[in-house]
Amino acid sequence: MSFDLVIKNGTVVTADAVFWADIGIQGESIAAIGQELNAENQINAAGKLVVPGAVDIHVHFQMPIGDFISSDDFFSGTRAAALGGTTTIVDFVEPDEDESMLAALSKRRAEADPRVVIDYGLHMTIGPTEIGKLGEVQAVNEAGCGSFKMYMAYGLRLDDGQLLQALEAVRQVNGLPVVHAENWDVICMLIEQNLAQGNRTPHWHPRSRPARFEGEAVGRLIELADYVGTRVHVFHVTCDEAVQAIARARRNGKPVTGETCPQYLLLTQDVYDAPGVRGAWPVCSPPIRGQEAQDALWRALSEGNLQVVTTDHCPFTSADKATGLGDFSQIPGGVPSVESRLAAVYSCGVRTGRLTLNQWVDTCCSAPAELAGFTRKGRILPGYDADLVIFDPDQQKTLSTETLHENVDWTPYEGIELVGWPEMTISRGEIVVKGGQFSGREGRGRFVARRFD
Repeated sequence: MSFDLVIKNGTVVTADAVFWADIGIQGESIAAIGQELNAENQINAAGKLVVPGAVDIHVHFQMPIGDFISSDDFFSGTRAAALGGTTTIVDFVEPDEDESMLAALSKRRAEADPRVVIDYGLHMTIGPTEIGKLGEVQAVNEAGCGSFKMYMAYGLRLDDGQLLQALEAVRQVNGLPVVHAENWDVICMLIEQNLAQGNRTPHWHPRSRPARFEGEAVGRLIELADYVGTRVHVFHVTCDEAVQAIARARRNGKPVTGETCPQYLLLTQDVYDAPGVRGAWPVCSPPIRGQEAQDALWRALSEGNLQVVTTDHCPFTSADKATGLGDFSQIPGGVPSVESRLAAVYSCGVRTGRLTLNQWVDTCCSAPAELAGFTRKGRILPGYDADLVIFDPDQQKTLSTETLHENVDWTPYEGIELVGWPEMTISRGEIVVKGGQFSGREGRGRFVARRFD
C-alpha cells in the first residue's frame, strides 16, 4: 500500500491504548496503522506522542453580547485552536427574533466558511423566541445541526415550561440538548442585593452565583430531561454539587453527560480579587470557584463522572472588561482557552497523576467527538480523518500573550508554566502547524454535518 504521508516511530496514544506504531495517511484519511510503513514524505515522531486531533465542542467566536463582540473571529480563533492541537470546534447559531432557524444557520455558515482553518460544527440555540419556531427543529437537524443549545440564564433563558417544550422537540429528532444550567432567579436576586450593599467589584461575581444553586439547576434539568425521555449534556460544570447530580443520574442509568473547562481546573476564585481590570478579566459564568471545587472537578474527570473538557472560549478585550468595573454584573463574561486546553490538561492532569494518558485523550479528543456526533473525528483508526497531533511531552511553555495567539490582550493563565506542547498539527492530512508556526490557510476548514440517526 502506498501512502502520501507516514508518521513514523511515535508513541500512539488513544482513549484505549498506548503503543508504538507508524501511521499511514492517504489523502485526507488514515489508511493504515502498523510497523515499517514508508512513504516519500515521512515525519519522524520518535520520542513524541501521536494523538488524535483535539475536539472542542464549546467555543464562541465573534459572538455578540450586548454592545460587545468576542474578540476572536472564525479565522483567529480556529488558527489559535490549531496551534494548540485542536482540529475541530463547535460554535453556535443564535437566530434573531424574526429570523428562521435555517436562515440563521445559513448566515452563521456564511460567516464561518470563508475563514475557518480547521473543521467545525454548529449548535443551534433555542431561546425564548424560538419556542414558537420548534416546528423547524427537524429541518435544522436535517441540515446537519444536530445539537441544540438551551440556557437557564441570561436573556436567552428558558423557563421550566419552555425548557420542557424545547427538550421534547429535540428528543423527537434524536438531537442532543446542550444546556447552560444555573438558577437565574436566585442569581438576579443576589446580584441586586450585593449592588444595593455597595458590593460592586468582581470579588462578588462568584458570591452571586452559589455552587449549591448550580447543582440545583443541574438536578432540575436532569429531572426535566428524564421526564421527556431525552439524553442531555451539561455545559461548563464548576462544582461538586453539579458533579454529584450528574453522577447520581448516571448511576441510575440516565443518559447524562457533563463537561468542565480549563479555567475551572487551573484557577481559583482568588483571581477575582486582583486589582483593577485584572480582576475583571476572568469573569465568566458559571464562575471560577474555590480550591475544593477545583479538586472535585479533577476527581470527577478521573472517576468518569465528567466526560469532556471544553473551553467555552469567549474572550473580550481589556477595554471591554473594564466597562463593568463599577458593576460586576455588567462585565462581559468569557475567557480565552482554546489554544492551551490540550496542553494544560496534559501538564496539570497527566503529569501530576490526576489523569492517565488515555483519559487525557478521551476527555479532550475522543469523548467530545463521539458526544457531538463527529463520526470521523477524535480517534486514530483507518477510515477516520487524518486529524493528528504530534505532541512533545517535554516541551516547556510559559503561558502569556506573547506565547499564545488568541486575539486578546490578556490571558487568565499569565505566567503558568506547562510541560508538554503540540509540535505539529495535521488536519485532514495537511500539516497546518509545525514547530509553533501556523502554515494553514483561511477557509480550508469545512462545516461537518452532524445527525444522530
